[in-house]
Amino acid sequence: MTLAEPSPAVDVRLVPVDSPEALELIAGSEEELASIYPPEVRFAFSPRQLIDAQVHFVVARVDGVPAACGGFAPLAGYGELKRMFTRKDFRGRRLAGAILEALEAEARARGLPLMRLETGEASPEAIRAYERAGYARRGPFGDYEENGSSVFMEKRLA
Repeated sequence: MTLAEPSPAVDVRLVPVDSPEALELIAGSEEELASIYPPEVRFAFSPRQLIDAQVHFVVARVDGVPAACGGFAPLAGYGELKRMFTRKDFRGRRLAGAILEALEAEARARGLPLMRLETGEASPEAIRAYERAGYARRGPFGDYEENGSSVFMEKRLA
């Protein structure tokens, strides 16, 4: 008989966007996006833009190690997900789901009935994670336009 390994402890917490761990994860996100998408179809906010948009930002730690991040910008009538990212060595652990749960709970607490996002066709793992969490495809929203690369999704929170 073998004993199962204990599950790693996952801790999702609100952090300032300009904290060292948030900036490290945002830089990893930017590096990955730049390796996949040309600049004209990358819409990720910079740390300054995240701060200016008053993004609620969280980091997921696995056994104390910053492993994933994400946030949402509170907008008129909905929240928009921003900077969802999981480091490669932590993928497959459903950290995106844990982050989405935390962000959706905060959006509900703020009275937002809907969460929306923009991601890219070349990110199938991200699309699957959003679909698992109940997000469905929709057309462009806000200032976005159809560009042949973007995938737009939303989920009712109320």
